[in-house]
Amino acid sequence: MDTVVRDAQADDVAAICGFGATHIRPHYAPLIGEAAADAQVRDWWNESQIAAAVADGLVIVAEAAGTVVGVGQRGRRGADHVVYKLYVDPAHRGRGLGPRLLAALTERLPADATSLYIEHFAANERAGAFYEREGFVVQGVEPGGDPALAVVWRARPIPS
Repeated sequence: MDTVVRDAQADDVAAICGFGATHIRPHYAPLIGEAAADAQVRDWWNESQIAAAVADGLVIVAEAAGTVVGVGQRGRRGADHVVYKLYVDPAHRGRGLGPRLLAALTERLPADATSLYIEHFAANERAGAFYEREGFVVQGVEPGGDPALAVVWRARPIPS
């Protein structure tokens, strides 16, 4: 089955929200607790947030057989370009979709971008290992009240 990575469109918003509702809570609940996992879905995978990011051209999707199987979202933190979402349906992991989504996000950065940042919860060791394999180096950690909720910031230069 072919998987296409493409820019998200307005008619993808419901499917992206559905992807978040299906995959984010079960992914995070064992890592950061049920309440924090619920907050992630409620705060960042709702129609308002997703629709605004899609309208701004910041979201990409991986689609297989008409179904969203991966989502990536970039944004800004001050002057820095940041990947805020990079998720692949567990049934589609191990097929190179994570690197493809990351490459697609990187390709869409402005020509003058020199670095790309990512952030992930400290408890999300799988994400940390993925980003390390992709060349991201830890830049700092923002502590949370719960150590699992500490946010790890990583960066890598933009390949020229």
